Amino acid sequence: MTVYVDDAVQAWRGQRWAHLMADTLAELHAMAAQLGIPRRAFQNKSSGAHYDVTVALREQAIALGAQPISRHTDRERVKAVIANARAQYQPG
Repeated sequence: MTVYVDDAVQAWRGQRWAHLMADTLAELHAMAAQLGIPRRAFQNKSSGAHYDVTVALREQAIALGAQPISRHTDRERVKAVIANARAQYQPG
């Protein structure tokens, strides 16, 4: 079981952001809690269940054991992680 953080660093609201995803929602929520991210920040989207994290939180997540994944060099792995995140979407 693994938590992942991508390198899709997007500019928004004056900061740069990436996506935190995991093999399971339990792992995802546990990592978010360790990072101090409130549950209300969870993105339950059909495009993939995730949390948005700042670059600083991305680095903290990696220090806590999250695996960095790159859309530039790990394309197949990223596709698999995103497909899993999409499967975790729970319409509600």
